[in-house]
Amino acid sequence: MTEVAAALLYALAWSVARLPWPLLRLLADGVARLSITLNGREARVARRNLELIRPDLDHAARDALLRDILRTTARQAFETLRLWTRPGARNLTDLVEIHGEALFDAALADDRGLVVAAPHMGNWEMLNQWLASKTPLAILYRPPESAIGEAFLRRVRANAGGDVEQVRAEAAGVRTLLKRLQKGGVVGILPDQQPKAGEGEFAPFFGKQALTMTLLGRLAERSRARVLFCWCERLPGSSPPRFALHVQAAPDAVADADPQRAVTALNAGVEVIARRDFAQYQWTYKRYTLRPPGSGEENPYLDLY
Repeated sequence: MTEVAAALLYALAWSVARLPWPLLRLLADGVARLSITLNGREARVARRNLELIRPDLDHAARDALLRDILRTTARQAFETLRLWTRPGARNLTDLVEIHGEALFDAALADDRGLVVAAPHMGNWEMLNQWLASKTPLAILYRPPESAIGEAFLRRVRANAGGDVEQVRAEAAGVRTLLKRLQKGGVVGILPDQQPKAGEGEFAPFFGKQALTMTLLGRLAERSRARVLFCWCERLPGSSPPRFALHVQAAPDAVADADPQRAVTALNAGVEVIARRDFAQYQWTYKRYTLRPPGSGEENPYLDLY
């Protein structure tokens, strides 16, 4: 029953994704306006994040940035439906700029293994498909609460082609990643998801303490793998959307044996990337839910539930 429901969901996604891009863009912009008008969940979360990290903005400037974030987020959702329901080779024709590919190729040739740190910047599903075209890899993911949702994600990500192992974010999955790295393989991790309490360290992110995963640093330190930041930005003014992919060496400190130094370097690297185009970063995510012990701070999103 789960697989049938996932197949029906895929059919719906395929049908929507076949609409002309100008219409999808109009739909996305309408969704963004509706979210602001109705004070929907994504609007509430993004607004609170802006209050937390951009106190320098006045009310008008913050509202303008909020509209830009929600419009970008909604357009990305429709872009992703297209990426999920078309062959990977077709999608890669929309990737018109690649910066740092030689750095990536050099890391592949290194027998120490490679950790790809892929922040929630731009369209990470396009990045996944480019990675799959370059090398076998394992991607760590946090499974949805719904079994149907997980079956759907596995189905659509299989469209990327290539040899991609989807690894659940749990103890057995972490062991799988470490073994792959120790054999000189490649793993992909989203480094800016809030881990569970006790599975990370607090470090500044846009000037506010954020619980940050220590997993990436531990894997890199234990395996001696190289770490590269990779992300895929949407190019301005492109219709249908076109993308530029970036590869950048991560600071050596992300693999420091001291987890506090490692997460501080990790957050600093992600922040630099996010500042390139603030609205393309995922600000609809509750990044600061857990607060440092003894700080006296409460979950800043409590009143949004």
